[in-house]
Amino acid sequence: MIVINKVKIIRQEKGITQNELAHSLDVSHQTIHAIEKGKYNPSLKLSLKMATLFDLPIEEIFNLEGELK
Repeated sequence: MIVINKVKIIRQEKGITQNELAHSLDVSHQTIHAIEKGKYNPSLKLSLKMATLFDLPIEEIFNLEGELK
C-alpha cells in the first residue's frame, strides 16, 4: 500500500510556505519537501501535529492507496 497525502495542496490553500510549515512543526524544510513529494511518510506524532495545525481530520490529509489485508 502507498500513503497518499495532500500536504502540498492544503499548505498552498492556507497560504503557508514550506519554510513556515517546517518552522511551525519544528522540522526541516527538507522534511516538508520530502513529505510533499511522497518520499517520506511522517511519524504519527508529526501527522497529528499537521492535522492540528491545518485544523483538519488526519484522514483529509493522509490516505492509503491499495487494499487492506
